[in-house]
This record gives sequence, structure tokens and C-alpha cells, in this order.
Amino acid sequence: MCGIAGFYAIDETTPTEPVVRKMVAAIATRGPDGSKISPHGRVTLGHRRLAVIDLTTGDQPIYSADNTAVVANGEIYNYIELKQDPENADYPYLTQSDCEVILPIHARHGRNFANTLRGMFAACIFDQRSGVLTLARDQFGMKPLYYIETAQGFLFASEIKALLASGVISPAIDKSQVHSFIEHHFTLGQSTVFDGIRRLLPGETLELRDGRIFDRQVRPTVPREGPRSISQDAALGQLDSILRDSIAVHCRSDVPIGLFLSGGVDSSCLLSVLAQDYRERLTTFTVGFPDTAVSDERELAARLSRSAEAEHVEVPYSSDDFWSTLPRIARYFDDPLIDPAILPTWKLARIAAQDLKVVLSGEGGDEIFAGYGRYRRPWLRRLKRLMGRRGAPLENSTDSPEHTELQRLQARDMVDWLPHGLLSKLDKCLMAHGLEGRTPFLDTRVADFGFRLPDRLKIQGQDGKWLLKTWLQNRMPEAQPFTHKRGFTVPVGEWIASESSALADLVTRQPGIREYFPSDTVRAAFANPSGKSGFLAWSFLFFALWHYSYGLARPNSDGNVFDILSDAVRG
Repeated sequence: MCGIAGFYAIDETTPTEPVVRKMVAAIATRGPDGSKISPHGRVTLGHRRLAVIDLTTGDQPIYSADNTAVVANGEIYNYIELKQDPENADYPYLTQSDCEVILPIHARHGRNFANTLRGMFAACIFDQRSGVLTLARDQFGMKPLYYIETAQGFLFASEIKALLASGVISPAIDKSQVHSFIEHHFTLGQSTVFDGIRRLLPGETLELRDGRIFDRQVRPTVPREGPRSISQDAALGQLDSILRDSIAVHCRSDVPIGLFLSGGVDSSCLLSVLAQDYRERLTTFTVGFPDTAVSDERELAARLSRSAEAEHVEVPYSSDDFWSTLPRIARYFDDPLIDPAILPTWKLARIAAQDLKVVLSGEGGDEIFAGYGRYRRPWLRRLKRLMGRRGAPLENSTDSPEHTELQRLQARDMVDWLPHGLLSKLDKCLMAHGLEGRTPFLDTRVADFGFRLPDRLKIQGQDGKWLLKTWLQNRMPEAQPFTHKRGFTVPVGEWIASESSALADLVTRQPGIREYFPSDTVRAAFANPSGKSGFLAWSFLFFALWHYSYGLARPNSDGNVFDILSDAVRG
């Protein structure tokens, strides 16, 4: 797990190395174990390393005999099997790194190299002989990659802040994206909130020559096929084999592994397998909100952890955490995300990173096995409303006539909310603390199996994730998978309500808020923040703090929420 950056200049006289050096320095938290800058004429590659596999010889770039170079952010979980494959077995490997296997596969398959990989990655391969630079992102979008095309050439990096630090461009907010961001809670598709800065789509591959893109393709996130015919008993047997296999390869590491345990179905499924198959001492982490009205699953999570003989860490998140850390979180989220779950995830990551480098997490279970409540409503009507609200083309999916309406809803979430919301949250919160997050549900085999289950094995009555819950009930009945759970709620409305009068005045007067939103709308949101207006009030507050760093260009200022808002008003 790492961070990458690079610059492919159009002109041979353009200095690329000092630019990439600035970019790599801006993403230091992604790789606290080392950094490297590698110039190759018009191309300079940069890398930050978080050492997880091959701690001694796994530094990047890694080179082939013909000097093709690879830098990658992520993990290739099936690297052992790929190295043993007859196609790749004769390759003269120089390291034990999981990422080195990309080189022989790319040499054989070119831009289609990513089709054989099980893992999370944003990778760059530079063939010095042909001058072709290839960028690729995993099909689920677990690892981010941003780029910009300028008159000087093409720049890319794991985070937007690295592109801003390059000195080649200036931060300019794309006004057309701001209202979309507030409405959808993130920006859609290739667009970001910054003018000219784009993201690689999940599953996208770009090829460049002479500093310019000449080819682009996107692998679909979901299979084109509709549901397969399978009985419940057969499906349970396959699920057990496929999920255990995915968790096993996700546990490949030269450092200990932990688990974010919410007490919900997805993380409990992971725990049930780890308790049986993982041979090392496991640590679980659960967050809770003491002295608030929201429910959580701390007690259940603690019981489950004890039953698995794991070491359990309970992490409280309080109003003091909210007021003190929110500005820092908003500043780190250069690609902003209005999801209150970033708050407890940030603190979980900070605590876990004190002792670990890797944690497993349950993201993807709801999308793949149909866990969301909206999936249990009339599907076609809900689909039309959702598509009308979000409106972005499914550039990396397949609108297949073989899909059921439920599958179409799942596909929309898997190319929209999952990468730009859930996975962006996980990546940024964890990498801010030098922590790697692994998501075993987001494995090609698990996703293909789950997505193509018959609708009746996903939803029965008011129960979503039917097959997954049935499997968990058989393996770990104490997880109570069929017991109604209220879901994970962060009490931002309560905290904002306690200071609503002062916040209404300060947020309304923020330069960024005044530029984009009517003051009456903003004040109305803070009039009843613990009710239906609570999420809108939270959205305005987050945007005001984010704009302080990126709209007013004050990225290094410290202080709590009120310090930052007051400073912005003073100008």
C-alpha cells in the first residue's frame, strides 16, 4: 500500500523531477516507510511506501530486464498464483513483492493486464523502449488516481493535493460541481470539484505517449450476465468456499492484521472466518457514541470478538472529537465527501494505526448481496428516481438487458456510491494515518458470485442479504444476523443542534457559502439540525470548512470548528 505520482512532459526540456518531488512530499502519510523519485527523461515517477508485503526488497519502482518500470498503490492478492502460472513462472523475479508480477503480465497482455489481477490497485507502467505509459485502476475503484492534462504535459497522483502541490496548476473550484456535490454528497464520474482535475474511473486504463493520452478503455465493474440458476443449498456451499478463499488471500501480509468490527452482518462474516482460519492473534476495533441518542452495536461487537478470542478495542467518539478534528478531516479530504461516517472512521484509523498497518473492513457487502433498504422497495420506480437524481452515465458498467431491476440498482451503487463514497472514505481516512484497508467482499470472485445470485436469494420479505445472513446464522448464530438492526448512525445532528445558533451565523457568513448558496436556505438548515434539516446543515458546515482550505488556500491553519469559521469570516 502506497502513494504514487508522476509527470510525463511533452517537451524534453521541461524539468519533471523537482515537480514530482513536491508531489510525493504532499502525500507522505500514504507511505511513511520510504519514498523514491525515479527520473526517466521526460517521465519522472514517484512513490511513497507503506511496507506490508516484502519488507526488505519491495521498494518501487520495480524494473524488468528491459527497464520497464512499475509503481503501484495497492495489493495484488493473487500474486503467488500468478507467479506460479506457467505464463509467468520463467520470469526472473528480483523481489518478493506482490506488485512485481504486473511486469510479466503487462509484457504479455498489454493494456489488458489488469484483467487477471485480484486486488486493489492504481498502477503505472512505463515502457522506456516504446515511450508508452499505462495507468490502470482496479474495477471497484478501491484505490484512487487523479490526473490533469496541461500545456507542459500529463500529471497523475494518488491524491489531488499532490497535483495542487506540483506548482504546475493552481486550485480552481469548478462551480458547476459544487451544487452537484452538495446534492449527491460527492462528485460523479470523472469530474472532481476542481477545474481540470479528473479521476480515473474504476476499471479504467489509459495509455499515453509523448505526454498525451492516445487510448482509453474501461472494464465493467459488474458482469453482463443476469442471475444464474442455483439452489439455496448449492449457493450456501459456494459462498462458503468463495468467501473463505477471498479472506485467505486478503490476509497475505508480512505484518499483523486487524478488523473493523461494527457488529453488523458484513464485518461479522469476516470475523467468523478469521476466527477459524486466521492463525495469528487478531485485534478488532469498534466505535461508539457515548452520551448520545443513537444506537450502536458496541456490546454485540465485544461479545463476538470475545467469542473469536480476539483482542477487542472499543473506540469512543464524542462531541469533543467532532469539534476538534472536523477541520483537519475536511482539510485532508481534497476530493470532498459529505458522509458523517468519515468522522468515526478517521478516529478508528488513528487508533488502529498505533499498533497495526493493515485492517480488514466489510465495505461492499451491501452492494453485492443487496443489503440496502431501498432494494426492498418497488425496484423499477426507485431505479428511475435514483437515476434521475444522480444522472451520471454508467461509464464503467454494462446496461444489460439480462439484468433484473434489482441488479440494475446494485450496478448503479457499485459504480457510483461505492467508489466515490464508501471506498473514498475508507482510503482517505486510513491513508491519512498510514493504515491499509482491505475489503474481502470486493473481490472479483465474490462480486461475480453475489451479483449473479437469483433475486430470491438476496431478498426475502423485509430481509436483504438473505443468503449472506443465512450463511452467517449457520456459522456464528450469536451474531444475530436476522435481528433487526437500526444501522450505523453518526449523531452529527445532535452535536450541531447544541451550537446551532452560533453555527448558523458563522456558516452563513463564510465566503464559500455566500458564493454558492442563498443565506435563507443555509439559516433554515440550522433552524432544526436534529430533524430533517440535519444532514443539510452538516453538508453546509463541512463545505464551509473544506472551502477554508481549498477555496481560501489556507491548508495549514489549525484550530477547532469555531476557530476556523471565525478566521474565515475575519478574512
